[in-house]
Amino acid sequence: MRNKLFPDLYLASIYQIPVEELKKLGICALVFDIDNTICPYDVAEPDEKALLWLKQLHQDGFRIIILSNNNRKRVQRFNEKLHAVAVWKSGKPGVKKLLAVLRDLGLQPQQAAMIGDQVFTDVWCGHNGGLFTILTKPICKRDQLVTKVKRPLEKLVIRRYERLSEEK
Repeated sequence: MRNKLFPDLYLASIYQIPVEELKKLGICALVFDIDNTICPYDVAEPDEKALLWLKQLHQDGFRIIILSNNNRKRVQRFNEKLHAVAVWKSGKPGVKKLLAVLRDLGLQPQQAAMIGDQVFTDVWCGHNGGLFTILTKPICKRDQLVTKVKRPLEKLVIRRYERLSEEK
């Protein structure tokens, strides 16, 4: 049984997503967190680089889904240029809204990857929902207070994950 706090893949950023590898696994949908995954939590819209990358992933055949615990206004503004399927107040690490959006799109959990910068929300949510999980390093050190509290614990989990990965 895999550790629900360990990602299936740990990357420096979303720009390292191994497109062909994911396709070989049958993954056709990418579920992204916004804050500190695609852009800093206090930036309202994706920058041009992120926008182009997400559109490229869509052109490569992936459904793009935004799954955020943030509010409706923030998520809708972020999604204005992206035009992805977007879910706000998602309740991560709970999976109710995640599984509902996949079901609405006619997808099974094993056809999707959850991508985010937090172990205790994104990775845990993805694993609980049966998705492949990709943890990215946070884009910047600025975080909401609730996230700042969790970061030291996440660092312990990530160190353990890296140590075990090196032993393989």
